Amino acid sequence: MAQQVPVTVFGGPTALIEYGGMRFLTDPTFDDPGDYELPGGLVLTKTAPSRITPDELGPVDAVLLSHDQHSDNLDTSGRAFLAGVPLTLTTTDGAKRLGGTARALAAWESAELSRLDGGTVTVTAVPALHGPEGAEAISGVVIGFILTSPGQPTVYISGDNASLDLVREIAERFGPVDTAVLFAGAPRLPVFDGALVVLDGAQAAEAAEILGARRVVPAHCDSWAHFTEDREDIVKAFETAGIADRLKLG
Repeated sequence: MAQQVPVTVFGGPTALIEYGGMRFLTDPTFDDPGDYELPGGLVLTKTAPSRITPDELGPVDAVLLSHDQHSDNLDTSGRAFLAGVPLTLTTTDGAKRLGGTARALAAWESAELSRLDGGTVTVTAVPALHGPEGAEAISGVVIGFILTSPGQPTVYISGDNASLDLVREIAERFGPVDTAVLFAGAPRLPVFDGALVVLDGAQAAEAAEILGARRVVPAHCDSWAHFTEDREDIVKAFETAGIADRLKLG
């Protein structure tokens, strides 16, 4: 059986991925419940705290930040956390806004990170679409990530993506993947007339099949009021698709 990559989800989009002797954290959100106002008057409400604090988390080698412009992917405590991290990989615009140790990756661009054993981990940014076609003009640019390394299984982190067409492009280049960390929760916002801005459960199951994923870890499906589905909905969708055995609820 292929080596299992440890993935632990702490709430919302925040997950720890231990890969190639390195510790990667996705979209850090550590704030207590509360409201966040976005431009245009939209308010996002966090409903549950993170299941871990930054102090409890310990050292992280790199943050994989799908985007910085929305508080449900990078909240106030998450921004403070970035100051103590050696490297944050994120979008080109996000790196400019964040400064510090943030490094820009455009879609399909890679960064080589050194492992303690002398090897390398390659982090490749992959495209994501945060809403329906044309959403970038409102929601901004978003990326996901692929992790590869000699002797290690391939890991995909979707980021806030709602496009199965992009998943197909990623599968063509990197599939089959071993572990897919899929952001879901089926959030819908009035600015897009209720269209999905991240995958729902049925789409997550379809994405898993497109990717040929052996194991799927759902994230981004709790702790925020604008998510219209939770983990139970994802489990039901995977059961309906006949692939519930692939789910790993971190």
